[in-house]
Amino acid sequence: MSQKTENTFVDRIIDVVIHRRRMVEKVFAVLVLLSIVANFFISINYDLTEYLPDWAPTMQGINRMEESFGYPGTARVMIDDVTMAQAGAYQRQLSEIEGVDSVSWLPGGNAYLPESFLTVGDISDYYKDNSAIMDVIFTYGDSDPHTYEAIDSMKELLGEKGHYSGPAIENKTLEESISREMPMIMVAGVIVIFAVLAITTTSWFEPVLFLLTMGIAIILNMGTNIIFGKISFLSHGIAAVIQLAVAMDYSIFLLHSFTAQKQKGLSDEEAMAAALHQAVDSIVSSGVTTIVGFVALALMRFTIGRDLGFVLAKGIVCSLATVLILMPALILRFQDRIRKAQHRSFVPSMDGFARKLFQVRKVLAVFVLLVIVPAYVAQNMVNFKYGTSAVGCSEGTQSYEDLQLMEERFGKSNMLLVLRRFKTGTPARVLRSSIHLEELEQQPFVRSVTSLDGMLPEGVPESFLPEDLTSQLHNDGYSRIITTLRTESESDYAFQCTDAVRAIADKYYDESYFVGTTPATQDMKEIISGDYGIVNGISILGVVLVVYVTFRSGAMALTVIVPIEIAIFLNMAVPYLRGEELTFMGYLMVSSMQLGATVDYSILLTNNYLELRSQIEDKKEAAIAAISRSCVSILTSGGVLTLVGYALYFVSSISAIGDMGHLIGRGAIFSIILVLGFLPLLLTLVDKQIFKDQQRFEARSERLQKRIEEERIKRSSRLPAGSEE
Repeated sequence: MSQKTENTFVDRIIDVVIHRRRMVEKVFAVLVLLSIVANFFISINYDLTEYLPDWAPTMQGINRMEESFGYPGTARVMIDDVTMAQAGAYQRQLSEIEGVDSVSWLPGGNAYLPESFLTVGDISDYYKDNSAIMDVIFTYGDSDPHTYEAIDSMKELLGEKGHYSGPAIENKTLEESISREMPMIMVAGVIVIFAVLAITTTSWFEPVLFLLTMGIAIILNMGTNIIFGKISFLSHGIAAVIQLAVAMDYSIFLLHSFTAQKQKGLSDEEAMAAALHQAVDSIVSSGVTTIVGFVALALMRFTIGRDLGFVLAKGIVCSLATVLILMPALILRFQDRIRKAQHRSFVPSMDGFARKLFQVRKVLAVFVLLVIVPAYVAQNMVNFKYGTSAVGCSEGTQSYEDLQLMEERFGKSNMLLVLRRFKTGTPARVLRSSIHLEELEQQPFVRSVTSLDGMLPEGVPESFLPEDLTSQLHNDGYSRIITTLRTESESDYAFQCTDAVRAIADKYYDESYFVGTTPATQDMKEIISGDYGIVNGISILGVVLVVYVTFRSGAMALTVIVPIEIAIFLNMAVPYLRGEELTFMGYLMVSSMQLGATVDYSILLTNNYLELRSQIEDKKEAAIAAISRSCVSILTSGGVLTLVGYALYFVSSISAIGDMGHLIGRGAIFSIILVLGFLPLLLTLVDKQIFKDQQRFEARSERLQKRIEEERIKRSSRLPAGSEE
């Protein structure tokens, strides 16, 4: 397509946006209404195991167990201030709640026998200090609404006596926390963004216009999630606020371009057309770099990255469309209100600040050289949590407090389900399972083992037991052993104990599967750790390619990305230096987010440097002027991202979201400092190479254009007279 054709196409789009803006507004109004309706039909997933790939051992075990036994939800309940007889009565009442399949307590014991008839070993794991602890199996899955209703009924029955933990409780806690906290986070985000924009703009109405535009883009993104059918709690929880913070730049840039064109004496419509022509390339290229960072997450084998990456990337697309198509109509519609709400600029001249900042560039460079290697090493030494318990049972939640109380009284408890394959037609009693069970029960880390053959007294056939019991433990040629370990769900010791159970099972069975929080966490750790290098490498490569296409210079592409990568190293090293433990999802995803969201700062300053360098002979003076021109925009955008990130950190009780917010906020600060303080030095160092690359590119373009023209002339000379090519 020729340049003329491209310009004609862009001109036509701009003409529609400006002169048929009422139609544009109506189209977006319809899309917003459809998106609001569609949002009610989108499911939210709280089970991280669903994002394991099908080839993961835990996923194979889950699929096999669902086929043979189903995969019901589980929980533990501790009841305070009860006698054994009262605990037995509560056990029966809990079992009768709709949605509860069974409640296990005192295996082999009888709650109505005098305690002197039971040994301490019989009851100490289940009744102690007037407290009883029970294992609950629900009829439906951990995230099923029926399970949540059953949990509410349990809480209503037990009142203040009850304490709860387990996967079903963690999922319910996640849902309740997100429903409660996300509106608070959005309100906090809107307030801080309005405050920042009110300071950096010259009209009280401009922040309202920005937030209106971004609000529409967010609604469109949320509604179009219906194409996925179901999204993760992480995407549902943070996508809106991240989209608000990251994409705000586009609307700011367009309005600033429009204001600059108005100052040239153009009419509103002429100024908007000129602003769109000027801004579209910068806005689109900025959006593409961000999209690349998000789409890189989609390459994770742990597919929550794909879920989050696609939702966030789609959010940027919605933001670009809203800013470039709808916002011009809104700006023209509200021009009178913008003028009436004008106020003086609260931002002082940045010339003095830029000069002082440039003077300390060498000090900052020495600091960077000293810390870059230690920071790179430290970021790889952070302690992480990988599993679901680190998300739904994080410190600060009620489920965490209840779990701590349970473990204090009864010790740690971790359920592990072992599925083993029986030969077709072989009775359970004939198999060597009793040897397996005996060896398993002798392990010091095993609290209890429940299996069909362990429940059958010698000489009693399987048919003697009720079918609803036997079907839970032996069905479709598979047998299920419910093993409870004296470990927490995620720790090196828990991993070692689970591996020991695997080793014992492998001695006796040709086919076995392991299902539970610990084996799932082991798989997540292995898969996510491998994903880190892939995601980071591809996101860096993608952004470098976009920057290279923008500047036509390899030296420039590397220069632009270096400050952001150093900022990422510093950001990720801080948790190690502070001895903090993070959820790995936040760590992995924020590195791509920080790259995609803050590389725009480098691109903006570099663009300004190149433009000023063509006017200013002294490269140092051009760098100072570029800092001054870019400073307000970078501080505005970075300030918004920082404040929104810390809003997530301080408001959310969900560790995965809080950790992500903290990393985003702190990462934005590091990016601002390194772009404004370190990038200008790099630009002056590679100044000659940049212009050599540009001259080389322009020469190649001229030669290519000349060959194309020569070929066109040759083809024309071979055509018959009077014909058209």
